[in-house]
This record gives sequence, C-alpha cells and structure tokens, in this order.
Amino acid sequence: MKKIVVLTGAGISAESGIPTFRAADGLWEGHDVMEVATPQGWTKNKALVLQFYNERRKKALSVLPNSGHQRLADLEKYYEVDIITQNVDNLHERAGSTNVIHLHGQLFESRSTLDERLVYPIEGWELSIGDKCERGSQLRPNIVWFGEAVPLMEIAIEKALQADIFIVVGTSLAVYPAAGLMDYVANEVPKYIIDPKIPEVPSTPNLTCIEEMGSVGMEQLYRELTKDI
Repeated sequence: MKKIVVLTGAGISAESGIPTFRAADGLWEGHDVMEVATPQGWTKNKALVLQFYNERRKKALSVLPNSGHQRLADLEKYYEVDIITQNVDNLHERAGSTNVIHLHGQLFESRSTLDERLVYPIEGWELSIGDKCERGSQLRPNIVWFGEAVPLMEIAIEKALQADIFIVVGTSLAVYPAAGLMDYVANEVPKYIIDPKIPEVPSTPNLTCIEEMGSVGMEQLYRELTKDI
C-alpha cells in the first residue's frame, strides 16, 4: 500500500471556524503572542495563558471537522496516510484520521512543568491554576511555544522521507521547521499544494498546485488519487 504524507496548517481548520494565527501584527485573537505563547509569557502570567487556551478549547469544542479533514480520513481506505499537522486542534482525529503527528502540541492535553514526559488529557475545556501533575507541579498546556524545541520534528522528517505522495494543505509554508519538510521528499515523488494563495516555493519537481480552499482542493485531489483504484 502506497504511503501518503500530508502536512496541514491553519487554513484547513479555518474552514471549520477556528481563526488562523498570523504573526505579522504580533497578535493572536487580540493578544500579543509573546504574552500567551512563550515560556516567558507563562512565567509572567500563568493565569492569562491558561485563560487564553481555555478559550481556544471552548472554540474547538464548538466546531466540526470539514470536508477537507474528512477526505484526508477517507484516503485511509486506499492508502497508508500519515498526517503531520501544525494545528493543535483535534479535528483530524474527529474526522477519522488515525495517524496524526501534532508538531506544535495538542490543545486537549496538559503537561507537567516539572517533567515534560508527564502528559494528561484535558476533559472538557478548562485547565486552571492549582491543577497539578502527580509530582505536585502546576500543569501547563501541552503546546510547543515560540522559542521551544519541536520534539516530533525528527519523526516528521522520517515520514517525509518515506512518502510516495506528499500533500500540503492550508499552510503558508512560512513557519519553520515544519515548512522545510518538503525538502526531505524525494524528487520523483508527486507533490501537491492546496491553498487559495499558493505559497512561494523553490523550484520543486513533480509539484501540482491547486489554488483552492482545503475542502474544495481535497475533493478534487481525492477524486484524482482514487479514480484508478
């Protein structure tokens, strides 16, 4: 069975109603990203950071996967599919995808501030001051903040190296190290970028660009990838 590797970004979840993050103005949902998405912000004001991610969880619980998510899940009927996502929501899993790597962490998980290996699911939407790990330290969102290492990057690179087909959906390819994953895909491998604004990429062999939203583009690509199966 051929392996499809998919890199997804904020654009695919935007169609479900989750606002995209844009760093150009330094704001995320009206907050300075340095205040809510850095270790320094956490040290300065834990309550603000926890409130911010509580609101993100509330929003994520109020939306549904869209047809872009669904078509990626449907591809598992015909291919081995690995999704590498820059998104922290769980919409891929809710659509039915079974192999999802969250490069930037997971919104519905917390982790110990004493031992990052201690990770816990968050039931519902709230994480509060006083919620502690088994070793007695305050829990923080299990999110990779600016300035922190991306621990799953090596696994993502391994997946990219194994791809028979590589798909990019809904990302500007501007956030590293994730944006560099295409560099690890073999030249002979078919590559597809789906986005209403195709990002600038260096000369890339076997690249097809589909200038559409994720839902429309994935419907087109799904038909293409399954027509002869």
